[in-house]
Amino acid sequence: MKNRKSAVSILAAAVLAAACASAPMTTPTLDQARADFVSANNNSQVSTYAPLEFKQASEALDQANQAAARRESLSDIDRLAYVAKQRIATAQEVAKGKAAEANIADATRQRDMVRLDARTAEADRAKRDAEAAQAAAQQAQGQAQQAQMQAQAAQAETAAMAERAAKLEALLVDLQAVKTERGFVVTIGDVLFATDQAVLNANGVSTLRKLADVMAQNPNRTVLIEGFTDSTGSESHNQQLSERRAAAVATALAGQGVPRERIAMRAYGEAFPVASNDSAASRQQNRRVEIVLSNEGAAIPPRAAAR
Repeated sequence: MKNRKSAVSILAAAVLAAACASAPMTTPTLDQARADFVSANNNSQVSTYAPLEFKQASEALDQANQAAARRESLSDIDRLAYVAKQRIATAQEVAKGKAAEANIADATRQRDMVRLDARTAEADRAKRDAEAAQAAAQQAQGQAQQAQMQAQAAQAETAAMAERAAKLEALLVDLQAVKTERGFVVTIGDVLFATDQAVLNANGVSTLRKLADVMAQNPNRTVLIEGFTDSTGSESHNQQLSERRAAAVATALAGQGVPRERIAMRAYGEAFPVASNDSAASRQQNRRVEIVLSNEGAAIPPRAAAR
């Protein structure tokens, strides 16, 4: 703005000088310097990037205009106008160069900002990828640990099942159990009851204590107690005796800690004999209580048919 005021004052001085003179004093070089000055003054780059050079050009043109106002020799006016014209050109060139440098610097800054943004985005992607990889690794580690725990639990369960199976086999051997499709069958013979009674003797109670241990170690198994008699006596008497003996066994097992819901009971009387009833020995085999220990987690099938 200051430079433009200077230009206006210079031009005004030139006009005033021309008005005061009877004939204007100028040269083509001075006219060209004045035109160049107006052009430079209208160029914002000159005032921005070459203010000192433009001030020097303004001062040089002022000297040329004053010489013209004093009507000095044309050669002196031309010389001063040439100097002003050169300084105006210098100011324009300086402004042009510095503007180009500024443009280059601005382009460099923009390029650097683009590079910085790209590097920042790349760093952010790398960070996200690293976090995702870490999360995936932690998840995989957690899954591996869970799988290991499950495997250990399965091994422990397998070992426990094997141990239970071994103990069961040993107890069943001790109880002289017989494996059938219905389950393991433990027979309590007539000798474990008082004669024609439903009261277990000491040996009978000991046998049931062992069976209760089997039940405690195998909670997924149940028992079915089946009572039988020989054919001696009336059918109703034999039926009642088989019921009382089966009930005595059930009561004894419950007394040993076996839950009642795991105990079922049936009485068959003289049905399903295992031997003929034509001798005392065979009749004694028929007077029995059979305890069917179910297979693991399975129900006990009923008897197929009377023999």
